[in-house]
Amino acid sequence: MEIDAILSGDAAAAARLMRAVEDGDAQARGILPQLMPSAGRAHIIGITGVPGAGKSTLTDRLIAGLRHTSSTVGVVAVDPSSPLSGGAILGDRVRMQRHTTDPGVFIRSLANRGQAGGLSRAAHDIVLIMDAMGKDVVLVETVGVGQDGVAVMRLAQTCIVVTQPGLGDGMQAVKAGILEVGHIFVVNKADREGAHQAAQQLELVLGLAPTTAGADRWRPPVVLTSAVADRGTEDLLDAITAHRRHCSRHPEATSEPEAQLAYRLADLLLDRLRERSLAALEDSDRWRQTLASVRDRHLDIYTAADQLADWLIKARS
Repeated sequence: MEIDAILSGDAAAAARLMRAVEDGDAQARGILPQLMPSAGRAHIIGITGVPGAGKSTLTDRLIAGLRHTSSTVGVVAVDPSSPLSGGAILGDRVRMQRHTTDPGVFIRSLANRGQAGGLSRAAHDIVLIMDAMGKDVVLVETVGVGQDGVAVMRLAQTCIVVTQPGLGDGMQAVKAGILEVGHIFVVNKADREGAHQAAQQLELVLGLAPTTAGADRWRPPVVLTSAVADRGTEDLLDAITAHRRHCSRHPEATSEPEAQLAYRLADLLLDRLRERSLAALEDSDRWRQTLASVRDRHLDIYTAADQLADWLIKARS
């Protein structure tokens, strides 16, 4: 893998590494730590929300707006996987086709491969690669998953929640938990009847959120857009800029970066423990004996898992 080429922004080299990361290639895992010193400069924006709200079209408009300001843009579009093949439809790449010939834009579609929370497990690493290759902004569009979209807050610095008119009482969104994710809320398809009422409901619900005493708390704005007609995009870009400035001015009031690190470290730790534990088990007589006992119904599978976990802990101590 050409690390220097990736750091200089070579799209082909970056694409090869991304493919290797998705495939779980061990060599790729060894390269990622070497990219980290060059990362940390991109502004990562998560875009989540209800299915059919127009997230992909809105992402397309944001790309155009960011390019108008000469910002280079990376896009990670996470698509749902087929339950049979594991492949993705990759529809987002089709919607953003007009940007594929722009050297300042790098679009990568990923299958979520059944990963809960609307993000592919490889998404964090793909964002790291785009950051290291010098993209100013990385947009991460998640699967339309409702309340499971909270996973994006563990990756993005600015989270945009997209909704649309006609989804019922705004309080239902609170019950779903999705309002806890957002720094900016968008009512898309604002040319439809009920758009302004939906925005008012959101503002009302957001106003009920408790404030933190003594902290300069960010108050999420509600932005009306019509992505198809390209209306409201500038307002959304202004809101993104305002949130980024707020975070830089009031880091003491923003706990997300430390929480994101904790979540990511825990995820990686669990991955490593799982891989190493299974490797140790599968090479042991204890695994084969336990498996035979479960197969012959001398032992139930739940007790077997507990016994193997206890055996691993004792073996490591």
